[in-house]
Amino acid sequence: MNANPDVRLPAVSVIMPVLNEERHLRGAVQAILAQEYAGEMEVVIALGPSTDRTDEIAAELVAETASLKSKRVHTVPNPTGRTPAALNAAINASRHPIVVRVDGHGMLSPNYIATAVRLLEETGAQNVGGIMHAEGENDWERAVAAAMTSKIGVGNAAFHTGGQAGPAETVYLGVFRREALEQQGGYNVEFIRAQDWELNFRIREAGGLIWFSPELKVSYRPRPSVKALAKQYKDYGRWRHVVARYHEGSINLRYLAPPTAVCAIAAGVLVGALLTPWGFVVPGGYLAAILLGSVPAGKGLPLKARLQIPVALATMHMSWGWGFLTSPRSLAKKVIASRRPAVRADADATAG
Repeated sequence: MNANPDVRLPAVSVIMPVLNEERHLRGAVQAILAQEYAGEMEVVIALGPSTDRTDEIAAELVAETASLKSKRVHTVPNPTGRTPAALNAAINASRHPIVVRVDGHGMLSPNYIATAVRLLEETGAQNVGGIMHAEGENDWERAVAAAMTSKIGVGNAAFHTGGQAGPAETVYLGVFRREALEQQGGYNVEFIRAQDWELNFRIREAGGLIWFSPELKVSYRPRPSVKALAKQYKDYGRWRHVVARYHEGSINLRYLAPPTAVCAIAAGVLVGALLTPWGFVVPGGYLAAILLGSVPAGKGLPLKARLQIPVALATMHMSWGWGFLTSPRSLAKKVIASRRPAVRADADATAG
């Protein structure tokens, strides 16, 4: 990127919200420190109340980089353990004009930061992001990764399956101009999930551009068990319904498919058990669909991983749908009450 040695690259702050990430934290930070980027960089880790060795590993990383001039690791406490609070704490503790969000189980591709900085300059966007590239380390995680990168698993979501570069409603993680974050007052801490969507919504509402590019890729480590995956997707569905109530018009058929499937399957089982065996056609049809869909999704994987893809798909669909259906209206009301109006740059300057 830095073809002209006289051009000084902007300094970058990488912020990481972490909680119980002993398995992946060191690798995630090493992927940041190994970035092919000539500008100054800092890593700010917001530490939640972990019950594993996360804090110890973070302290080791701080000590190991203490003598480095341009690539130091710092930590900041996040006693709530909640992601948006962690992100805000890390933003406040950081100091550079470009802010890169990374999770504790995300691995940046080698030229991620350089590419993102270039895209910010080329597009004039306030935030750029790319593909959440799921990769597993064992057969179950490989099955989940296959499900998460297939259209039968996640529909046509560009940041999961890829797509053309262009304006987007939201992106995975994100690389921001600090001025955009400060202008909007950071993340809304009431959004325990979907905080990226809500912040990007305010940035867009203020006239800013959110840009998706398949050039940007972050390797993502899936949840290690069926239980953990079910909780993750139940939370996704729960908070997607909050978003739908928060912003009318943001829902589409892709989001309605899982709750519709849950209702149809439940009705089919009930009808099949109480009235006629024909009711089992619906759950049987769903089972056939995920079995057939898992065949192309599992191409090239070991047999044990391929056999677990239908389990991963069903867990994702049913948990997401159940979370959407059971999302309490009171949660949406609480979040709506915390609504922050988008702040436009001209209004911000006038207020100052």
